[in-house]
Amino acid sequence: MTISDPIADMLTRIRNAGRAKLKSVDIPGSNMKVELAKVMRNEGYIKNYKFIKDNKQGVLRVYLKYGSDSENAIYQIERVSKPSRRVYVKGKDIKPFFNGTGIAILSTSKGIMTDQQARKENVGGEILCRVW
Repeated sequence: MTISDPIADMLTRIRNAGRAKLKSVDIPGSNMKVELAKVMRNEGYIKNYKFIKDNKQGVLRVYLKYGSDSENAIYQIERVSKPSRRVYVKGKDIKPFFNGTGIAILSTSKGIMTDQQARKENVGGEILCRVW
């Protein structure tokens, strides 16, 4: 099975696992996916993640986070920049997402970071996804 957009596949797997109330979800691994998981963990949207090496590309296991009433910590997650339509933003033009309660994850020249970090460092880049 070929996947044309591995980032969108990762986000869809996380979204579906959250709706099914699973504890964890396995995703085919890559360096960019690990960095996305790191940002989501640092921002409190997932519990943790683990990269499991195998003879192929590896597996990224993401442990989902739920509230006291078994409500998913990720209300919505969406892909912004797609292979067919890339969305770029300059550092000075980055605006807070969802009144600051959500985050936009950007791929910048200084690595994968949130919109808040990119504004602070005044670097622009490609908007990968939004999480709230």
